[in-house]
Amino acid sequence: MSIDFSPQRWDNFIRNANAWWDGTLGRPLAGAQLIGRDPGRPQPGAFYLDQENCLDFSVSPEDIVDRIDYELSRVVFLGDAFPHMTMHAFGAGVLAAFLGARMDNSISGVWFHPPKEMPLSDMHFAFDPEHPIFRRVADICRAGVKRWDGQVQIGMTDLGGVLDVLASFRTSESLLLDLYDCPDEVIRCAKEIELAWRQAYDALQEIISPVNPGYSDWLGLYSPTRLYTTQSDFCYMVSPEMFGQFVLPELQRTWAWLGRGVYHLDGIGELPHLPQMLSSEDLEVIQWVPGDGKPDEAHWPDVYKTIRAGGKRLMIMNLYSVPAVIGQTGDGAGIASSNGFTAPLEKGDEIKSILQSIGVPV
Repeated sequence: MSIDFSPQRWDNFIRNANAWWDGTLGRPLAGAQLIGRDPGRPQPGAFYLDQENCLDFSVSPEDIVDRIDYELSRVVFLGDAFPHMTMHAFGAGVLAAFLGARMDNSISGVWFHPPKEMPLSDMHFAFDPEHPIFRRVADICRAGVKRWDGQVQIGMTDLGGVLDVLASFRTSESLLLDLYDCPDEVIRCAKEIELAWRQAYDALQEIISPVNPGYSDWLGLYSPTRLYTTQSDFCYMVSPEMFGQFVLPELQRTWAWLGRGVYHLDGIGELPHLPQMLSSEDLEVIQWVPGDGKPDEAHWPDVYKTIRAGGKRLMIMNLYSVPAVIGQTGDGAGIASSNGFTAPLEKGDEIKSILQSIGVPV
């Protein structure tokens, strides 16, 4: 057996996705992956790529992809779900590693640290396509292209936000002081990182675009045209005025460059910046994350109403929350759920019921 997703299913999914983006689908773009299908072959010996083992280069890219293929073969794709390799295993903000930051996955996730201490004025950033971490990501993408030839959507790795990457070299505390002490140097470094970001994006897309059905990233939202889920965790700690000076201009340039902007709005500390984001024409979708210790996605009607009133669509991670958000906004057509939502195969009837209740054929 193999991955249960035919070219005909891809054609149907792409039609639905195109209709969602152009506003004619009339329902949410939503699906679920049920885990437990018989893959028809033994589990490969290679580990499943994740943040705990991403620095283990002893396994070939081809064997990494073979294990991912095995896991995708265990999936029943419901509704608008599709086979996808997210490439998130190298951590959030892996561009920092491409630029020379020290990468550490020894404790709970992947973190990036300054290679050495130096003044901001001495820092310069340039993308190095020969960096071992970039080459590893690129080689896995190449192996996926060769193995699947377009049957699996290969997502862009999590490059990170520009100031988040800069904070990996300065630490967040030092960068906050830099905003006051040397704002021109912050802007200079940020522009260098922005250029490197685009170069890394283009270099990976050059590998995967010729066969990819479309565009996607670590979030799992699909688009037939170029997109990326941008973010700025650093902006949680700055005022709206500083957001407008140091963060928003880069985001607006990136959204315009991509042609289709998505933003990962992470935590209540970012809500003061929402009005400025909503004024940006090239931002199309916002994914709201309440944060640890806060009510889940189903309990933020004012945030969702504000986003929808600003003309933006919503990305909801948890399928279980989608019916509630539709009730709060009255507009299921402006909502997509994450392709990364999974459930055990035995919950199939429950998941099908949710999808049918919001108008998604199963």
